[in-house]
Amino acid sequence: MISQRRLSKSENKESLTEDASNARKQPLSRKTKKSRVQNEVEENDSVFLKLLKTSGIILKTKESQNQLVVDQIVFQKKLFQILRKHPSYPKIIEEFISGLESYIEDQDNFRNCLLSCERLQDEEASMGTSYSKSLIKLLLGIDILQPAVIKTLFEKLPEFLFQSVNSDGISVPRLIISQLKWLDRIVDGRDLTTKVMQLISVAPENLQHDFITSLPEILGDAQHADVGKELSDLLKENTSLTVPILDVLSSLRLDPKLLSKVRQLMMDKLSSVKLDDLPVIIKFILHSVTATDALEVISELREKLDLQHFILPVWLHASQSKLKNKGQISFSGNQENSGQDSVFLLFDVIKSAVRYEKTISEAWVKAIEHIPSVSEHKTFDLAMLIIVYSTNAQTKKYIERVLRNKIRSGCFEEELLHSAFYIHYFVLKDLCPSILSLAQNLLHSLDQSIILFGSLLYKYAFKFFDTYCQQEAIGALVTHVCSGNEAEVDTALDVLLELVVLNLSAMRLNAVFVKGILDYLDKMSPQQIRKLFSILSTLAFSKQHEGSSHIQDDMHLVVRKQLSSTIFKYKLIGIIGAVTMAGIMAADGSRSSSLTQGKTDLSNEQYTQVTSLLQLVHSCTEQSPQASALYYDEFANLLQKRKLAPKVLEWVGQTILNDFQDSFVVDLCAVPNGDYPFPVKALYELEEYSSCDGIAVNLLPLLFSQDFAKDGSRMTSQDSDHKLVSPLCLPPYFRLLRLCVARQHNGNLEEIDGLLDCPIFLTDLEPGERLESMSVKERSFMCSLIYLTLNWFREVVNAFCGQTSPEMTGKVLTRLKHIVELQRILEKYLAVTPDYVPPLATFDLETVDVIPHTSTAVSAKIRKQGMTGRGRKRKRDGNKTFSHDTLSKEDGSECDPILHDRGQLEKEFKGKEEKTVALQNNHAFFRELDMEVFSVLHCGLVTKVILDSEMHTEATEVVQLQPPELLFLLEDLSQKVENMLTPPVGRRIPFLKSKGSQNIGFSHLHQRSEHEIARCIVQLLTPMCNHLENVHNYFQCLTAENHGIVDEPGLQVEEYHLMSSCYQRILQIFHGLFAWSGFLQPENQNLLHLAFEILTNRLNQREPDQSLEELLTQSFHYLQNFHHSIPSFQSALYLLRLLMVILEKSTASDQKKEKIASLARQFLCRVWLSGEREKSSTPNDQLQALLGIYLEHTDSVLKAIEEIAGVCVPELINSSKDASSSTFPTLTRHTFVIFFRVMMAELEKTVRGLQAGTAADSQKIHEEKLLYWNMAVRDFSILINLIKVFDSRPVLHVCLKYGRLFVEAFLKQCMPLLDFSFRKHREDVLSLLETFQLNTRLLQHLCGHSKIHQDMKLTEHVPLLKKTLELLVCRVKAMLILNNCREAFWLGNLKNRDLQGEEIISQVSQEITADESEDDTSSLVSKSKAMEVDEEGEASDGEKEQDSDDSDAETD
Repeated sequence: MISQRRLSKSENKESLTEDASNARKQPLSRKTKKSRVQNEVEENDSVFLKLLKTSGIILKTKESQNQLVVDQIVFQKKLFQILRKHPSYPKIIEEFISGLESYIEDQDNFRNCLLSCERLQDEEASMGTSYSKSLIKLLLGIDILQPAVIKTLFEKLPEFLFQSVNSDGISVPRLIISQLKWLDRIVDGRDLTTKVMQLISVAPENLQHDFITSLPEILGDAQHADVGKELSDLLKENTSLTVPILDVLSSLRLDPKLLSKVRQLMMDKLSSVKLDDLPVIIKFILHSVTATDALEVISELREKLDLQHFILPVWLHASQSKLKNKGQISFSGNQENSGQDSVFLLFDVIKSAVRYEKTISEAWVKAIEHIPSVSEHKTFDLAMLIIVYSTNAQTKKYIERVLRNKIRSGCFEEELLHSAFYIHYFVLKDLCPSILSLAQNLLHSLDQSIILFGSLLYKYAFKFFDTYCQQEAIGALVTHVCSGNEAEVDTALDVLLELVVLNLSAMRLNAVFVKGILDYLDKMSPQQIRKLFSILSTLAFSKQHEGSSHIQDDMHLVVRKQLSSTIFKYKLIGIIGAVTMAGIMAADGSRSSSLTQGKTDLSNEQYTQVTSLLQLVHSCTEQSPQASALYYDEFANLLQKRKLAPKVLEWVGQTILNDFQDSFVVDLCAVPNGDYPFPVKALYELEEYSSCDGIAVNLLPLLFSQDFAKDGSRMTSQDSDHKLVSPLCLPPYFRLLRLCVARQHNGNLEEIDGLLDCPIFLTDLEPGERLESMSVKERSFMCSLIYLTLNWFREVVNAFCGQTSPEMTGKVLTRLKHIVELQRILEKYLAVTPDYVPPLATFDLETVDVIPHTSTAVSAKIRKQGMTGRGRKRKRDGNKTFSHDTLSKEDGSECDPILHDRGQLEKEFKGKEEKTVALQNNHAFFRELDMEVFSVLHCGLVTKVILDSEMHTEATEVVQLQPPELLFLLEDLSQKVENMLTPPVGRRIPFLKSKGSQNIGFSHLHQRSEHEIARCIVQLLTPMCNHLENVHNYFQCLTAENHGIVDEPGLQVEEYHLMSSCYQRILQIFHGLFAWSGFLQPENQNLLHLAFEILTNRLNQREPDQSLEELLTQSFHYLQNFHHSIPSFQSALYLLRLLMVILEKSTASDQKKEKIASLARQFLCRVWLSGEREKSSTPNDQLQALLGIYLEHTDSVLKAIEEIAGVCVPELINSSKDASSSTFPTLTRHTFVIFFRVMMAELEKTVRGLQAGTAADSQKIHEEKLLYWNMAVRDFSILINLIKVFDSRPVLHVCLKYGRLFVEAFLKQCMPLLDFSFRKHREDVLSLLETFQLNTRLLQHLCGHSKIHQDMKLTEHVPLLKKTLELLVCRVKAMLILNNCREAFWLGNLKNRDLQGEEIISQVSQEITADESEDDTSSLVSKSKAMEVDEEGEASDGEKEQDSDDSDAETD
């Protein structure tokens, strides 16, 4: 805390005055003094002078110091004895005081009496004390003189109150008051207090301040209370004296009530005080805090203390003063420094308080933790958490937990954090190590919002702090990058990218740290490598700087080394690094970070560097199709994200177009002739060309020549052509071509639009009857041909989907139709080609081994894993088949130890939908669709114009998005939504599956941010709502026509499944969008508002300026209206989940919650089409989720459970084997275990959440809780008894697990209620325990059953269950003792029985068995007696628990 004397100015001035006076007198030598003694000595015959001289003081005149001949104590003792023994005592005192008054009439004499005396003792004698008191101070130390001297001083003091300070700098009033300080003894403290307070009331303000701050040194402890009260009154009258009064009050021993009153007065004035006064006020408030009121005081203080109001003007003034000429001296400089000093002093007060007062630090954190509203959080709260975090090591974990909760709830956002650093910069800069430590811990979190907050701490620490802190922040970020944790690496690289843009010059100073990351490249993903090279390239090439040359050299070395590697993993690093470097070097001059600084193009030297680097990459990759394809894809991504200099763009465009034409495009009339296994035909043309005018894509011949090269003539091919043209490069090369053309022509693709229409040299792909007769090699060739054709069409759709012409749109729709048809054909080939390895379509994988294909059964299995797992291409060489990259599959068979090939798996799937999904999961073998492709969803009816040879309209054709194409697009979009917007926690990642495996095939998608993807999907809401309504109408009409029965063969069933899948996918996309956690961030609230506006407009025309809650309610009603036409159980579940996500964003959720429960019940009571729930785990999981939603949202869980268990299950029991419950058709004998598990879990969850009753509760609350527990025990009894009918192993396992949890909840929540309800509700308690007794007995039988059958899965629950039942017995006994019924408790033995009640024959003797039988009978007799008498009624209760206990003893 700040020392009270630190803020006192008068004492400092006074001491300085005395020192100055002493210094002025001391230089006189002893000889000089002695020569002047006679001339300066005051000479008269007064009693005053005589007594002083006799006692040892010689008074001097003018400016000479009074001389003290003897020691101070000796003087006081002599004078006291002389006066006390004087014959005229006590009259002599009056004469002495009169002489003093006469003597000090002269101002010089008075001043000399107030100043310290001069010592005339020898040097040896004066060594003990270096300071001599003044004459007045010495006289005040004599008790018999003190009152009179004080009176004289206070009579004399008014003469000097309004005089200016003397020329020698001495203030006589301050000098007089200083005489009263630190007196050894005060004779009349009350009188002195009165005089001082009167003096303060009449003194001018400048002296009032000094007089008040002197009070603690003047007054004794007995006067503290009176002075405190008077000062508090003065505080109300004169606010200008706030600082000295509070300073004094902090030093006095006062009543806590008075302090509390003054503290509240200061609290009320906080908003109007001056900044200079604030430190003392805050110090007083914190000083007066006690452990009992700390939280209340701190909460009020943080609420009323508006630091932003005080600090911002100071910082703004400081920043403005920096803009002035440094040679000029600002008049307000002192004021500016004073303001900054006050801010520093204020935070010193606070830091000192939280460091040394644990109560204050804990209360401050709790006050912030308990802030109710998001809008009430201030920048000061964030600064305080960081301050406490830095000062108290013991509270770090607690503060981190508070911070995490605040971040998750949206209380601490980026804007608030930025304001905290801006406003409290001078305070936080001293806490840099703690801030970086906090950021490091936050980056270890799994929550994306917390990770983002940690990254912002790094960003603002670098932005606002000095060079040293910047270096520490960069070092910490580099450590994160090298940690190997994927989330940390991504976040740290993102921060470094932002910092490069934020402050390039500062980042260049720390470039050597960032450059060190190059040693860890082999542990990074492709996306991370892109980020790192982007950072380093910006540092190295953004400006011609000598200090950057070492980075350039190192980067060139790394790139050349990696490009020359024969291992694809390292070649990938070289390709990505080189392309990224080229992109930075060739950046357009209009960019602020460009090399050229305003020039429109590159210099010749820079142009040469860029082209040389690109030619190097091209030459190092041309002999490897996979490496070439990766190079084309990387270059295409670069063109899509960055604008290159025109000269480079022109060179690239010309090179690419010429190479593409030479490699892949031939004249249509030049049908290739050769020894091909199939006849070559030009297929899939969209325009009628004459035989010589058109062009075609030369696919089949290229594929055949590639396979021929693999069979042994590869070197010959390379030697002859010096270039390997692979059909694998066709789609990525075309992507690069069309992006280059689009850049050159502002998105216009007329230059290459012939590639949309042109046919492909293929062969007849429909297998027909010849499929079985084909050889394995021919089938593999056909599969590769179809894969390549599919990927060509996908890239064509990517390219031309953005063209606005209706004719082009129609052609794109036709290509989509071709894609769907080819996928259907491909499934037929794959079903009979189990060992086939598809050609890769995604190339930015961590490992792709490029070697010729061979056909071995083992490698086919590994390939299967590659297709459905990480999607990487494996070596097909027999020595390296089992590589470490072999991971589990993404489909449902990931846990199967036997790796079935894809053909065998696909034969198990009979429906079209499963086959399509299986294909779509193989992302590594299909080209990725861009987000722009989904603009096709806007298409309704498209008219396609067919022209004749003379370009006249020959006919028109209407093209529409058909269900198969719609499903194709929706499936791809849903996968993108799941990958990008669904949090990792919500996604099921199989065991041993890394996150990277989930991102294969989404590399283009991950080039964009989550916000961009969410905005794209929001823009697609309108067309998707159109399709959803069309599908809804289809099923509505189908239901009206066929009464919901769809069992006719042929197209109708296929169409039904297609429409049902479309329905499900749309709901799945909606759910993924609205469940996106990014909507919790303030910057995305407008996007959420827009999404709800779109849904609201589907109902009716939206009113302007509707609130989010109103839009949410109408959107909820719009979506719930679709429940009538839900075609599948899975779609129903997605609809409910979608409504639940919307419900979470609502503030008025009760009515919506009831509606969700009603819809869930309707779905459970609905008869779904046969074949919907097949024998797999997924539908069971869906049923479990749907039933859980119903029980979670229903008004009364207990009534719902009682209805299902007490009504629906008996219906099932009384029906035939394959029948279902009439009330709940989803309840069958196969699904009973799911219903049973969910009901037991929800019952236990419900009773566990019920608060235990207390004796202080009202009688009504006791009765309500007792009734609730009666219902819960009744439900438990119904469920437990069902195991007598349904005794399968899963049911018994559920019963053992949740039975124990229910008994534990009964012990903790219900038994305290029974303790004080037993006397008033004896019969109800007995009935409750009687029912529960039967249940626990059945649990005992279940334990015996588990042991007899020696089922390990069941017996593992038995010990804990038995222990819980024993605790229940003891607890009931304790309840009886509490209610004075101890004699009613007794113990007996219970036989071991099975689930049907039959006795289990054990190895004990028959004699013991007979005894047990008698004991059991006696317990029943006692029970019957207990029902007659009240006390023994309690015994029945005890007997019930005893049964459980003794059963334990017998069965153990």
